[in-house]
Amino acid sequence: MEIVILPSATEVGALAARKIVRLVREKPDAVLGLATGSSPLAIYAALAEHVRDGSLDVTGVSAFALDEYVGIPAEHPESYAAVIHREVTAPLHLDPDRVQVPDGRAPDLEAAGERYEDAIRAAGGVDLQILGIGANGHVGFNEPTSSFASRTRIKTLTERTRSDNARFFDRPDEVPTHCLTQGLGTIMDARELLLVAQGSGKAAAVAAAVEGPVTSMCPASILQHHRRATIMVDEDAAAGLTLGDYYRWTYANKPAWQQF
Repeated sequence: MEIVILPSATEVGALAARKIVRLVREKPDAVLGLATGSSPLAIYAALAEHVRDGSLDVTGVSAFALDEYVGIPAEHPESYAAVIHREVTAPLHLDPDRVQVPDGRAPDLEAAGERYEDAIRAAGGVDLQILGIGANGHVGFNEPTSSFASRTRIKTLTERTRSDNARFFDRPDEVPTHCLTQGLGTIMDARELLLVAQGSGKAAAVAAAVEGPVTSMCPASILQHHRRATIMVDEDAAAGLTLGDYYRWTYANKPAWQQF
């Protein structure tokens, strides 16, 4: 894992976007994995700016979202289909036909999960998966005790996750109780992982994921076993890291040819 600590959430988003721009320039038909929630919003805003100024062409890019709520109408503003369209597809002018979201409204959710796995494989796999991290260490909606070998499937959301997501809904009881999410095994299949986190509320989860033991009680800790995982956090999210000074020094002294 490469740990990058930056002064602010804006700088996290800008550097993460620069890494994605470099990938797309090298591989115009890249397949991106998209996360929702507040963590990646600065990335998407920075990418949209690159598109506007002509420095990024995503005409050939395909994308797969990490997850979707179960049972929520597609037109609901907080369905992840709606969020991805609003925050990513429309601002970046991605081809909507190239952007897929798990079908949380399918009558057979198990079959829907299998179809999503098939679609990712048919696309050649994900080149770079964007990730956030929950306060309880979840990635995607893989809650604590999720299997490291899990694939796209239905999951029950913990009360902590539902409480954290209640800010996006009018009332707490409107937050769905279930989701369809890529599994940890699916996420780990991506050729590169990019996790971003901002704010002191994520500090404990980031420390557990980066420096703690690899355990299903902190699902994000499995990223320690990925050959190309980058963790970009702001100073507040880095507050719990024992080796924070080492990570800062390492990135500051990174050879120019390795920089994003």
